[in-house]
Amino acid sequence: MRTLFLLLLLILPPHHLWAREVDVELVLAVDVSRSMSPAELELQRRGYSEALGSDEVMTAIRNGLLGRIALTYVEWAGVDSQRVIVPWTEIATTEQAQEVVALIDAYYDDSLRRTSISAALYYAADSFETNGFEGLRRVIDISGDGPNNMGAPVQLARDEALSKRITINGLPIMTRDTMSELWGIPDLDTYYARCVIGGAGAFVLPVLGWGDFPAAVKRKMVLEIAALPAPARSQAKVTKVQSQPPYDCLIGEKKWERNRGYWQIP
Repeated sequence: MRTLFLLLLLILPPHHLWAREVDVELVLAVDVSRSMSPAELELQRRGYSEALGSDEVMTAIRNGLLGRIALTYVEWAGVDSQRVIVPWTEIATTEQAQEVVALIDAYYDDSLRRTSISAALYYAADSFETNGFEGLRRVIDISGDGPNNMGAPVQLARDEALSKRITINGLPIMTRDTMSELWGIPDLDTYYARCVIGGAGAFVLPVLGWGDFPAAVKRKMVLEIAALPAPARSQAKVTKVQSQPPYDCLIGEKKWERNRGYWQIP
């Protein structure tokens, strides 16, 4: 037995020897760039709080093989702008879920500058390595209202995460206002599908109006936790990854360069 233990020490990194097993390790990476108004930031936080506190999400957690997940909630904007609102936390009971909800509800700060989806993906992928959990699956759930316009090209960050067998799902927020007209793109769902998401069962679930946001977050989390296939055609407008013509994944960087003379910098 001692020999086997020593062999495991040599073969496995320390993290795998003491990590707590869960059904899924889930990063909720939430856009708080300046293109989001204070009211939208509040609606976004409330949507995640309602989803985490819902019976549907708790049922999905309890029905897992182990009946528990690990989750972290991170707000992001530019390259060096990642705020951990909920550190890696186990959720197996309603009480634990409510503790996470309380952390999200209790925190509020202003938006941050720029939009670096790539930095958010790098940050999220790295956080799995030392979080104290070992999931049957690893998922990054990233939401945002615009394309990458800062840092490394988003495809590089995506591909690195995929090489670690991490699944990336997207929740593009496609509401229309002055800021989205200036900094956003009309086909953000396609951008996410072609440039951001990937991995086993990856999908995009667009949000077309803030009134739809809580239900979209809840549906997305249930799909991710339960590892259910996302229907290609549904009222929730879930879009699967598929082979399509070439797409310019640097469109956000190019748009920012064209508009950088404006004082409004998301």
